[in-house]
Amino acid sequence: MKSVYKKLIFLFMIILLIAGGVFVSTKIQQKITDKKNGISKMLDSYKGVDVFYNGGDYSENHGKNYSKDGSSYYYGYKWQCVEYIKRFYYEAKDHKMPDVYGNAKDFFDADVEHGTLNEKRGLIQYKNGEDEKPEIDDILVFTDTTYGHIVIITEVGDNYIEIIQQNMGESSRDRFELEYRDGKYFVGGKRIPAGWLRKV
Repeated sequence: MKSVYKKLIFLFMIILLIAGGVFVSTKIQQKITDKKNGISKMLDSYKGVDVFYNGGDYSENHGKNYSKDGSSYYYGYKWQCVEYIKRFYYEAKDHKMPDVYGNAKDFFDADVEHGTLNEKRGLIQYKNGEDEKPEIDDILVFTDTTYGHIVIITEVGDNYIEIIQQNMGESSRDRFELEYRDGKYFVGGKRIPAGWLRKV
């Protein structure tokens, strides 16, 4: 009977070794494929925080990413748009969001009054089409798709804003129209955001 148990244990260990080998081999192969496809290539940088290439499929992720300072603050999945926003706000603005989870569209809470605190993000929330002009470093939130999209404002002109973003292919910068009308500010053009968030 003991010899049967020994054989079963031995067989189980062999299966574990094979499974472990397959897992490691798959991970190595994925890293090789990612490197070949340019995944994790630096595309841009703003205020010392780099934007990385996520590939052609926006739904892809390449593992979880955390701050490297010992606090293990969770940035999100590499190299999603949300990951860049949280990493930028942590590294460039020393801001930790109370709630680090959610898709891009979840960063804008429609129930939060204009110009008041979005408690989940620890930031003041402004609605598009109201009396607050967007500012540099504000987080612009789009809620018009399944997961939404989220970007950082890098420049504000008289009739435009420029943004930096991650996970839009190799396009890290874009511009949107800014219009001031009847005492209110409207951001739009090719896409209309729900609003923006700001650290104060």
